[in-house]
Amino acid sequence: MNIIAIDVGNTKIAVGLFLDGREQFILSIPGHEQDRLRTVLKDAWTRVPVAEGSKQGKRDGLIVVSSVKPEWTTLVQQIARQDLGEKVRLIGKDVPLPMPVFVDQPDKIGTDRVVSAAAAYAVVENAVVVADFGTAVTIDLVDQHGAFQGGVILPGFDLSASALHEKTAMLPQVTVTRPTGPFGKNTDDAINCGLYYGAIGALEEVVRRYAETIGVWPQVVMTGSGGELIREDCPFVDNYVPNLAVKGIVLATLKALDQGTDPA
Repeated sequence: MNIIAIDVGNTKIAVGLFLDGREQFILSIPGHEQDRLRTVLKDAWTRVPVAEGSKQGKRDGLIVVSSVKPEWTTLVQQIARQDLGEKVRLIGKDVPLPMPVFVDQPDKIGTDRVVSAAAAYAVVENAVVVADFGTAVTIDLVDQHGAFQGGVILPGFDLSASALHEKTAMLPQVTVTRPTGPFGKNTDDAINCGLYYGAIGALEEVVRRYAETIGVWPQVVMTGSGGELIREDCPFVDNYVPNLAVKGIVLATLKALDQGTDPA
């Protein structure tokens, strides 16, 4: 199956092209760059082969979206309809969630969290924690049976840094980088160390509590730009996987098709 998988986040939109299940590219585009998004989607769609026997030149592919930002979901739908003549399929609506979700309101869970968790579990095939360090940080648990159990949400680096700057009189705005040492000699470095090591500490503590609850230390998979930043100082993390949600969208779509669910 040929799939354009689109992960709509709070800050960026990741677009992945998969032909016959093989990744061709994944590009991350700032959500406000609408012209670039349109160009990327049009280019990806032209690379999808025409369906065999189609007299109208209909392409043999699906456009599937997981989104946490309705405004940008609408934008992607408009581009698909107006420029490509295609309908967008939504994870959780047109395409079922790819794993059992044991939370209070399954219909309100961020679909990006679930598809990322499913992608990690498909490889690990055992208890796994998926930590996504983006605009927000989510740290989610999948048990050894492949069920999404829930997780925690906390602010990402940029949100935390902005809150310190905007809600205080004297603290500067900082961009978090890997510190040269564990403590800062000035205000900027002190904030940087606090946010950087605080994120690592939060992740390790949450994983430890998950492990105590399920009775086994789970594998830990990290994704997101913030995860790439801290990965060198997280020896307890087993893997860093960029664009995990995009790969999870593909997995969810293929699983639905295999199970006879038609996302048309």
